[in-house]
Amino acid sequence: MKEQIALERLTGLIAFARVGSIGSFTGAARSLAISPSAVSKSIQRLEQNLGLALITRTTRSVTLTPEGRELHERALRLLREAEEIEQLVKTVRSEPSGTLRIAASLPIGIHLIAPVLPAFRALYPQVTVDLRLNDQFIDIIDEGVDVAVRIGELPDTRLLARRLAPHRFGCFASPAYLAARGTPSHPHELSGHDTANLRYQSTGQMLRWPFRVADREIEILPSAGIVVDASEALIGTLVAGGGIGITADFIAAPHVARGDLVPILSDYAVVRHNITAVWPESRRSNPAVRAFLTHLQNIARVRVQGEASGRG
Repeated sequence: MKEQIALERLTGLIAFARVGSIGSFTGAARSLAISPSAVSKSIQRLEQNLGLALITRTTRSVTLTPEGRELHERALRLLREAEEIEQLVKTVRSEPSGTLRIAASLPIGIHLIAPVLPAFRALYPQVTVDLRLNDQFIDIIDEGVDVAVRIGELPDTRLLARRLAPHRFGCFASPAYLAARGTPSHPHELSGHDTANLRYQSTGQMLRWPFRVADREIEILPSAGIVVDASEALIGTLVAGGGIGITADFIAAPHVARGDLVPILSDYAVVRHNITAVWPESRRSNPAVRAFLTHLQNIARVRVQGEASGRG
């Protein structure tokens, strides 16, 4: 009976730590791969056992009580130690297995990660992949994510990181649009064309278009007739003849292959080295993480080599 009570308290503390970090029963349940009701019941039992109210619940928010805030950091340490034990067990087994939780932005998840997952699982059938797509940066340590693939700067110094292969950032348009309006030969000629642009969801700022002109990089902010806040919507607009847009080559590649889009101003496209895989220190020796990073880097390298030979 004592062991059962101790186990209930342990699971309650883990659930409480995750809810306190994420601020949501649903989000905590998703990260722990259990139901929201199970999270709620575990925390309720913990509160009853402790004789304390740890969380204040409303229909719109979850906040910690003063006692809950005092307990939260200790519960977080317990959760991290439990995860380190889990990682140690996986390392001892050496063969990649278990659930691999991957986080990425929507375009990276759709165009870079999802297409390589079948081949990855063919190599490592004992690994179950849980891919989570979100254009907002998340705290992968608090949310129990094993590895994230991000684009842009990396402010979190607690994470280990590995740069992936570079990609080209350039302009694209549909054949129909170019047939009707002509093809610009220099970035400065974009002012005479319809353009579609991307607005960042995180900042609300418009994407400035970079170009490599001679030995320097310039930026242009076109007067766009259509503005969207998701890369997939931008691609859909361009395929439908909405004008000229700029995006990463790996996002446009399937549409170029089908003939729906044509790369233009290719001589002025810039090369970016800002896609990075990051993972917590506790996952350093996780066989599934190591196998996925190697697989992703190999696929990216093959893609870059193929594009280089195609341009040659």
